[in-house]
Amino acid sequence: MSGTIKTVNDLRVYEKAYPLAMEIFEITKDFPKDETYSLTDQIRRSSRSVAINIREGFAKRKYEHVLTRHLNDALGSADETRGWLSFALDCKYISRKKWEDLDQRYDEVGAMLYSLMSTWRNFADD
Repeated sequence: MSGTIKTVNDLRVYEKAYPLAMEIFEITKDFPKDETYSLTDQIRRSSRSVAINIREGFAKRKYEHVLTRHLNDALGSADETRGWLSFALDCKYISRKKWEDLDQRYDEVGAMLYSLMSTWRNFADD
């Protein structure tokens, strides 16, 4: 990460997490209707939670423990989303290629979150 971080939109991890949630939303439009209140709802919630926890943590970044808690929650939500994606693959709602792409991108988001939790002081405002 380089440059000054003034808004949450300056965080590369947020730039990756938000469009991923939107992609999950689009993909799940094609899931069977009987999954609406189960898999579809759960994967949409967890994918959105990644971006929203990053955003909320950034808003409270002056408090290390609060920022870290939200980034850790985002990390958990990213992994939860990966789990739901595995169900979607096994239920044949998404292709293996799509699953591999999304799983790899959520793995990258997770690594970025872990790194940010370790180095946040370098980017915090004074």
